[in-house]
Amino acid sequence: MLVVAALGGNALLRRGEPLTAQAQRANVKIAAQSLAGIIRAGHRLVVTHGNGPQVGLLALQGAAYKPDEAYPLDVLGAETEGMIGYIIEQELENALDHDRPVATLLTQILVDKNDPAFQKPTKFVGPVYEREEAETKARAAGWHIAQDGDKWRRVVPSPKPLEIPDMRVLKLLLDQNVVIICAGGGGIPVLRRDDGSMIGVEAVIDKDAATALLARQLGADALLLLTDVDAIYRDFGKDSASPISALTVSQARELDLPAGSMGPKLEAAAEFAEHGGISGIGRLEDALAILERKAGTCISG
Repeated sequence: MLVVAALGGNALLRRGEPLTAQAQRANVKIAAQSLAGIIRAGHRLVVTHGNGPQVGLLALQGAAYKPDEAYPLDVLGAETEGMIGYIIEQELENALDHDRPVATLLTQILVDKNDPAFQKPTKFVGPVYEREEAETKARAAGWHIAQDGDKWRRVVPSPKPLEIPDMRVLKLLLDQNVVIICAGGGGIPVLRRDDGSMIGVEAVIDKDAATALLARQLGADALLLLTDVDAIYRDFGKDSASPISALTVSQARELDLPAGSMGPKLEAAAEFAEHGGISGIGRLEDALAILERKAGTCISG
């Protein structure tokens, strides 16, 4: 099978950990062992990943320069794709004993300049702050901020992904049996001009939505959305909470899950499954078991 697997933020950085290269590499090393299990089982693999804390950190570093010298979010997204992709690529090669090619591709993803998300930023990026500190930084840098749990973070536009211009390159790599790392952080958001040329835009695309689009356009058989929760839960957070092992697309869309947690994952999983594939949501360490329907939540048509 061709499997597209999205690594949640916990694969790179657990909440409360310092945003250091050492911490990220330690987490990726664990993730790579789980991903290698999918490949050893005979499946082809494409990997995507998040980048919220990383792109936010680069934006903070850029704030040390004059406002007109700071790099825009599309450029920062490309930087994080290269940085994180490098670590995943290296640790995955190590986990596979260097017995097959692994490559990272900086991936552009087309969005609509009229997408309403540009008028209502909702995507969290960067570290968490106490409210007063967040408000101070927002005033100084012109940010939008929103509450994230008991903390506050910067929010940026998150337009819907429409098309992957780099699809031809991805398919060429797959034809050569390359394990691909791509569309990191939801990909690099770009607009198409009237003359057909493309230009980057200040935004961060939702990783799960971009991954579902990628999986559909590649004709993947399975989509795995890997996180630190073992499954989708009915009545999550209540005494009556219970894991859900399987859902149809219609059942998945009937569930009311928080937009800031499992909601986007379930929506992306349902969208992919609606087009004929199988989606799975669950813990990173259970990746192969989720694919084999022995763990997590499976969503199918």
